[in-house]
Amino acid sequence: MTATLFENVRLIDPSNERDSQSRLLVRDGVIAGVDLAGAEGRPEDAAIVDGQGAILCPGLIDMRVAIGEPGFEYRETIASCARAAAAGGVTTIAVLPNSKPAIDEPALVRLLRGRGEETGQVSILPYGALTKGCNGEEMAELGLLREAGAVAFTDGTQAIADTKRMRLLLSYAHGIGAMVVQHPEDPSLARGGCATGGALATQMGLPQIPAAAEAILIARDIRLAEMTGARLHFGHVSTAEGLALIRAAKGRGLPITCDTAPPYFALNEDEIRDFRTYAKLSPPLRAESDRLAVCAALSDGTIDAIASDHTPWDADDKRLPFAQASAGGTGLATLLGVTLERVHNGDVTLIQALRLLTQSPAALLGAPGGTLAVGSTADLCLFDPDASWVVEAGTLPGRAQNTPFDGRALRGKVLGTWKNGVRVFGETE
Repeated sequence: MTATLFENVRLIDPSNERDSQSRLLVRDGVIAGVDLAGAEGRPEDAAIVDGQGAILCPGLIDMRVAIGEPGFEYRETIASCARAAAAGGVTTIAVLPNSKPAIDEPALVRLLRGRGEETGQVSILPYGALTKGCNGEEMAELGLLREAGAVAFTDGTQAIADTKRMRLLLSYAHGIGAMVVQHPEDPSLARGGCATGGALATQMGLPQIPAAAEAILIARDIRLAEMTGARLHFGHVSTAEGLALIRAAKGRGLPITCDTAPPYFALNEDEIRDFRTYAKLSPPLRAESDRLAVCAALSDGTIDAIASDHTPWDADDKRLPFAQASAGGTGLATLLGVTLERVHNGDVTLIQALRLLTQSPAALLGAPGGTLAVGSTADLCLFDPDASWVVEAGTLPGRAQNTPFDGRALRGKVLGTWKNGVRVFGETE
């Protein structure tokens, strides 16, 4: 058996409301002790990691990640994604199904889970496709996909456009106890658009997507969830109006949850000036009033989790005129640093921020992890909340470099990541 003792660390575990200077012992890949004191808390056979006052928390759980494999390995592979995740303190990723082929067969779910374990760096939790090929038409074999290990169902970046079909999908998912994750954007209103409708997009001559496209689909699907009793989760919510609808639905006791991504609380539509394609995202960046509404929703509990929305693209996919460039940005390496901006700015406490990155996504996905409880797997992240660094595209871990945060100075740096008790990022002590 192997043992590692973390000393001189500030343990933060939102699942137990813990925030204390303490020690943590890992033995054979499992957390074996917390708050160990005296000589008996320092086993002779344990390797020592001196945290030098840094924060030790559960490994981050990212519930919205796209990877290149299968089908788009030139963008990113599982191996390169695992490296980026480890560098960002992320030990578990939930992977979207709109790959090529789409994750609509049980064998592909099992394959992705196995490939994640093979990396030794990250656990992969696959989403199953809601419809075959993620094309919004014929229902996929949801029951078989769930048996194979799909954690929830979604068509990824494609919203289910047909209302009757969405009702049937929600009804079936409810029958097997599964959660549906929806991309909240009315497809007909969004078709052909690339920027939020308004003065800026008009000045730039860009095809527009009205911000209301988000709220319109959210309103429809909340009503469908109410009709069917299904668990419904909205990904990367980005507008004040959409968040108000979700807040009201929660107030009525409906099983509605949502996440957002760092660009929607750290950036606004001004980032696309000069036709900067790294800032072309889906949904598009919003007005400053929407950004502030997202920050407020993080604070008041309307938003249940923060996900990276990691979307790797090849450089050639972004080196195009703005309207033709691919939408999306990488986010694994910057997830923690950008989230900590909200802590430094006073929008949320540190334990609130870490809950949105650990305990809450684990609960939503029904996944292990997100805790420092004794007996749990030793997936850990060690970070300095005050260490400064500058995001520089071209130097990020992993293959894809299309970050909307290129050139941004961040406070909060991952020092080490452990998966199953084994260090997978950072210098060996």
